[in-house]
Amino acid sequence: MAEHAHDRHDHSHAHGGGGHSHGGHSHAPATFGRAFAIGISLNIAFVIIEAIYGFASESMALVADAGHNLSDVLGLIVAWIASVLVKRAPTARFTYGLRGSSILAALFNAVFLLVATGAIAWEAVARLIAPEPQPVAGLTVMVVAGIGILINGATAWLFASGSSDINIRGAYLHMVADAAVSAGVVITGLIIVLTGAAWIDPVVSLVIAGLIVWATWGLLRDSVVMSLSAVPPGIDPAAVGAYLRGRPGVADLHDLHIWSMSTTDIALTAHLVMAERHPGNAFLNTAAAELKARFGIAHATLQIEEAGGPACILAGDCTP
Repeated sequence: MAEHAHDRHDHSHAHGGGGHSHGGHSHAPATFGRAFAIGISLNIAFVIIEAIYGFASESMALVADAGHNLSDVLGLIVAWIASVLVKRAPTARFTYGLRGSSILAALFNAVFLLVATGAIAWEAVARLIAPEPQPVAGLTVMVVAGIGILINGATAWLFASGSSDINIRGAYLHMVADAAVSAGVVITGLIIVLTGAAWIDPVVSLVIAGLIVWATWGLLRDSVVMSLSAVPPGIDPAAVGAYLRGRPGVADLHDLHIWSMSTTDIALTAHLVMAERHPGNAFLNTAAAELKARFGIAHATLQIEEAGGPACILAGDCTP
């Protein structure tokens, strides 16, 4: 026995018998595929140009900013891949589809960026302690970083209309922040032109490297936590357990698990011990809808057990 309700971006299911209830999932609109393609192409071209001119002008600030813009490219690619893979239908082997691939991509992204940033910082420190500071073409730095402001600003504009989707909003804010970093590099070039203080270039590259580490550390932490199926930040498992225990007819609760299926989808499983018989599909549908509305848990599976029956072999497991 099953009831299904579908719309374009959200779906919910309730199943009797085994007692399963599934909430909805939200995905980025397909219309942003073009925005991703344009944004990635622009930023790849700029990373290549900025890296070439950075090494040619002996500017570690430009090289560091190129590394920062490389993080933009990887971030956009990860967001694009995630927006495609989360739509893949489940299979007999991948029963949740490929939602978890977005977590693996984020983890790779974070590790790669930290390694690249370490290389940038190493070179900057070497230049700071060198007996003779290397000359830097300040005007070249200003021009190339100015182009970066335009490219990052244009890319941000492509995603400005998607603020209602957290993935698109993240891409938008990342581009805006990078435009600000490029503005900082322009100021660095201006200081070098006016004062000839070449030492300011490796100092600014270290500041940019620090910003990348600061931004990437959260990504690394969250992706590791997600890959270990931890309860997502912002969700109190005790509050979720209290809500489920407070549902009409629920006598007890056990085997409660809450984890991230992907970087955007949260799942839950729990065993509910009912004082009387199976409560029916209406109970499951209501619980699924309220778990989504209150806690953002869009994929809930609830197993119903009757009080007084044989004890569940998982009783006492992971119960807040």
